[in-house]
Amino acid sequence: MVLDPGHNGGNAAVPEEINQPVPAGRGNTKPCNTTGTASNDGYPEHAFTFDVSQRVRRLLQQHGVTVVMTRNSDDGVGPCVNRRAAIGNQHRADAVVSIHADGNTNASARGFHVSYSAPPLNAAQGQPSIRLARTMRDALQDADFPVSSYLGSDGLAPRADLAGLNLSRRPAVLVECGNMRNPEEAAAMRRASGRQAYAEAIADGVLRYLGLS
Repeated sequence: MVLDPGHNGGNAAVPEEINQPVPAGRGNTKPCNTTGTASNDGYPEHAFTFDVSQRVRRLLQQHGVTVVMTRNSDDGVGPCVNRRAAIGNQHRADAVVSIHADGNTNASARGFHVSYSAPPLNAAQGQPSIRLARTMRDALQDADFPVSSYLGSDGLAPRADLAGLNLSRRPAVLVECGNMRNPEEAAAMRRASGRQAYAEAIADGVLRYLGLS
């Protein structure tokens, strides 16, 4: 499977590169990448997503799952969103999970949501991606993470504007773990134990989907 830690630590230094338009599916373009968000006290999304993804990878490898990361450090640039989708396609991944955190400025907004491409553009974006999204949602709920209070419905948020999902030919979802502008959720994301809890829930979702749990 392919894990996609959102953003990258070097993106902010090269705006001319990450702002270049790339294909985003459905006839649209989007910037190559973005810097991501951060908590109010400066903890960056790119660091959170990379740490959680590394933890998920270790957990999955313990169950014999081959894991490919779209980036292997947190001090580089990109890759662009269309390249991230291409990595999953090229490896014929059984599942692609992109890991993010949100930056809603309403400090009371909280909770996770799982997005998938809708309406689907190919067979993998249909029932396989919907099943992956629901399985991931259930695993996060079972780990006592609350569903989003501000976006989507019951923890699911189908989207037509996310390039990594639109361009995927494999079952793919994007997990927004929580709101980094919510003090309680930001504090959990800063703690190693909090990131481990997110990782365990996400890994559980993948294992359930693959029939290994």
